[in-house]
Amino acid sequence: MKTKITHNADETKNLGFEIGLLLKEEPHVVILLDGDLGAGKTTLTQGIAKGLGIEQIVNSPTYTILKKYDSKDRRRTLFHLDLYRLSEEGSDFDLEEYIDGSGMIVVEWPYQVDAFLPDDYLLIKINKLSENKREFVLDCIGYPCKRAVDYV
Repeated sequence: MKTKITHNADETKNLGFEIGLLLKEEPHVVILLDGDLGAGKTTLTQGIAKGLGIEQIVNSPTYTILKKYDSKDRRRTLFHLDLYRLSEEGSDFDLEEYIDGSGMIVVEWPYQVDAFLPDDYLLIKINKLSENKREFVLDCIGYPCKRAVDYV
């Protein structure tokens, strides 16, 4: 487990960028983001996307539940899920298809679907310390995220 502090949105994006770079060669990674509304989950995801070489604008999929982004070279895919509005496991789409698939999966509000969470994932707990300051607690459960936690 590792703790990182950021003092503004740019530092949060840079932390995400480092995570994206460190995990970009892994064939499948699930990142679970746990934090209150406005904690910085999407901001961190924007940095992760940049680290993967994704040039598209990344924003929250709150109403669509899922957004898919491909890197410029088409070698990496990011699936960004926001499960805040999901009312019933499996009711809106086949979530397990993404969780068990390939690419990088970033899940905001993951505890809406406990039954589908994988055995291996990177859990990032985000605590809002002040208007701009955030605490990120990174906890690797299984492989392949251990390297990212060790080097961030």
